[in-house]
Amino acid sequence: MTNSLGPLFDKTSLDQKIEALKKDLLAEDGPQISTMRNYRFAILPYEPEEEFKLRVAIRHLSDDLKSSGWQVLSISLQGLLLHRLKQEDQTLQQRIMETERRLYVKNPDRALTHLKDKISPHIEGLEGVATDVIALIDDFVENHPDEVNQTVIFIGRTGALYPFFRSSSLLKHLDGKTRNLPVILLYPGKREGMSALSFMGEMPADRDYRPRIYS
Repeated sequence: MTNSLGPLFDKTSLDQKIEALKKDLLAEDGPQISTMRNYRFAILPYEPEEEFKLRVAIRHLSDDLKSSGWQVLSISLQGLLLHRLKQEDQTLQQRIMETERRLYVKNPDRALTHLKDKISPHIEGLEGVATDVIALIDDFVENHPDEVNQTVIFIGRTGALYPFFRSSSLLKHLDGKTRNLPVILLYPGKREGMSALSFMGEMPADRDYRPRIYS
């Protein structure tokens, strides 16, 4: 379906998305990234091939916010996962990799299922990376108690968790545990329709989203 301005869901450039986000964060009456007072989440989707452009854009946005007196907490999901894996027994990690390689030769799907079984517990559920994100937010707020009204959280490096990650699950576990600070999930993927997102443009579209989607 089209209108006089082009396709109904014509993509907005990454720069325009960033500008829209910046405007909403710096709104005169406080961050306006959501229409729900007690649910201050938003998702900024971008093309996976724009990963490095996205990182530069968010770094510039963070610098602009800091120059305006804001505190910015950037959380890397890749970093959290790697930290968790490093806490595991190195012998166990080696066995997991060897099993994955052996299975891949016979059946790539079985190899992927094996990795999901071993890695997903570190990612999914309340005891996954959501726990680490909550801990980082709590620690940040404790160290900046007088600046919570001008604090924003960016959750990025999401693509490193492909294909084990479901962002809707992460947001569900974070709900009510982010000190009511604005949280922006940087999402490599494609929007389908009004509220569905396909992780990395490869996974089946997930429609279980409540946050505003900048696109």
